[in-house]
Amino acid sequence: MKIVIAGGSGFIGQKLTDILHEAGHQIVILTRKDKQPAGNVTYVKWLEEGTSPEKEIKIADVFINLAGVSINDGRWNANHQKQIYDSRMKATDELVRIIAALPDKPSVLINASAIGIYPASINTIYTENSPETATDFLGKTVLDWENKAKQAEAHGIRVIFMRFGVVLGIEGGALPLMALPYKLFVGGTVGSGEQWVSWVHVLDVVRAIHFVIDHENLSGPVNVTSPSPIQMKDFGKTIGSVLHRPHWLPVPAFAMKMVLGQKSTLVLEGQHVVPKVLLEEGFEFMFPTLYTALEDLLIKN
Repeated sequence: MKIVIAGGSGFIGQKLTDILHEAGHQIVILTRKDKQPAGNVTYVKWLEEGTSPEKEIKIADVFINLAGVSINDGRWNANHQKQIYDSRMKATDELVRIIAALPDKPSVLINASAIGIYPASINTIYTENSPETATDFLGKTVLDWENKAKQAEAHGIRVIFMRFGVVLGIEGGALPLMALPYKLFVGGTVGSGEQWVSWVHVLDVVRAIHFVIDHENLSGPVNVTSPSPIQMKDFGKTIGSVLHRPHWLPVPAFAMKMVLGQKSTLVLEGQHVVPKVLLEEGFEFMFPTLYTALEDLLIKN
């Protein structure tokens, strides 16, 4: 298959490109930089004045949208929030435009999303059927992002919203910062510790994307989280156990708010999310438990 990826150079995009390339697919990565083809991977410029990516793509089977400024980088001031929001809206608008311009449409648009669309809660368990939506910055961003991508359905293709949980990896995401205090022997519970962490290993993320490409019956939201979410206090204890470090120094909520500002909600609040669609379709997680995931990422790598 010929697969077009926006955001292919990011944390998840690089892993996804590697796996799809190994599976024999032809990969086209949309980029703002001039890059030479490498093997079965080619690069097409986009989001720059005068570029017409559709003229170079010509035909494609799958579009995958991972583009957008990372929510993990920088402090959430007004300017950074605008960059996070605008980058997702602009990239998705352009992908829908490209799809509309192609004479032969792809079969599917797989659009990144996030479990931040669900309100923070200690007691509620969310599945793809849950109607609740968060009203904070992240919730609004995710909802608008999904609605943008949904416009591609007008061109007769299926659209999937991959609602990523807390993606764990060593090259990016939240894990390096979460593990650092433990490596320095000062790890402990963050905030109340009761908040849920619906996590997922980055390899299971890219495997899930590959999975939904092949399952043509799937459309709409798909939660991409492990089947065993865990509360923050136990998440920290598990990091300590894997690294053989103590879990003893609490980090109060006010301290996180002082350091991170509004971005502190990423660690002080959480959602208990279940990947109902993936499980019902028979997807098998390579790392279903946090201990095995952290052992792979923190010890074996």
